[in-house]
Amino acid sequence: MADYEQEQEMEVEALQAILMDDIKEIDPSESGLSTTARCFQILLSPQDDDFDESAYVPVQLALIFAHTEKYPDEPPLLNVKSVRGIKSEDLASLKEKLEQEATENLGMAMVYTLVTSAKDWLSEKYGQNAGDEESEENETEEEEVIVPHGEAVTVESFLAWRDRFEAELALQRAKLMPESALTAPKEKKLSGRQYFESGRHTMKGASTTADEEEEEEEDIDFDEDFDDDEEDMLEHYLAEQSGKSAA
Repeated sequence: MADYEQEQEMEVEALQAILMDDIKEIDPSESGLSTTARCFQILLSPQDDDFDESAYVPVQLALIFAHTEKYPDEPPLLNVKSVRGIKSEDLASLKEKLEQEATENLGMAMVYTLVTSAKDWLSEKYGQNAGDEESEENETEEEEVIVPHGEAVTVESFLAWRDRFEAELALQRAKLMPESALTAPKEKKLSGRQYFESGRHTMKGASTTADEEEEEEEDIDFDEDFDDDEEDMLEHYLAEQSGKSAA
């Protein structure tokens, strides 16, 4: 008997040194246990000491225990109470879990082991990560609609792209020009009307040809479809890079 009492006293002293203000002795009438032995209450929270309490719904649990005559060769008396925010059905589930673990740890001082188990359960059930599944799903959905940006834009990469873009633009312009403008020498670029007039009035036709040719060239406006403004080109470049990354 003396050995049991000494071991129990040593365990209480160790718990007080570790848990400090979170453990206190209470009257047996407040414990909810059918015993006249010394009863102790340990307060547990799911968060760490430096965790921001305003970031979650605060909960707190009281783990109550009393040593039996032959503890630790027999399990201690256990009770769990909600200090704040714990559901009654969860308390029943936790108490059953702790009683099972006590049976598995017979022969050794086990209260701190049970405290650790209860704290882990509380963190899993009510801690800051308890509601993360939904937020993780939302984050996944948001990630799915994010458009990849590809490589970072530098001055060199933009200038190289601009050279290619201007070459493609020149090709598009060439496709829009009349075929005669590409195949005939400049001095022979004659429309049907110009050719007819040159046959009737050689001198007049020659001067008219040059004048009307200049007017024809001036009438071709490519800026409507291809804006060379630097800002528009940069937007076009970024859109092109984004499309390549997505592919």
